[in-house]
Amino acid sequence: MSVLAVNKSNFQKEVLESDTTVLLDFWASWCGPCKSIAPIIDEIAKEHSEVKVCKINIDEEQELAEQFNIMSIPTLLVVKDGKVVNQSVGLKPKNQILEML
Repeated sequence: MSVLAVNKSNFQKEVLESDTTVLLDFWASWCGPCKSIAPIIDEIAKEHSEVKVCKINIDEEQELAEQFNIMSIPTLLVVKDGKVVNQSVGLKPKNQILEML
């Protein structure tokens, strides 16, 4: 699967109502660590079809960032059955991200 861009209009359907585990990546285009983690997030999306991988641009979706109290980026959230079950802030290696799932 490829990475899905999530916004306010598709958030409910794609994240909260998802049948599968969702990995949410809160990012911004000006964020250096976000650019560094992006290829890892893309790899996870391609290699793990059992996980829905979504990105939320905090500059374009400030309401969603506020809803999850995002203070630093990159922030990764793992959502299962509509609830956040794991969270990580900052640049992480692939194996640590996979362990979150």
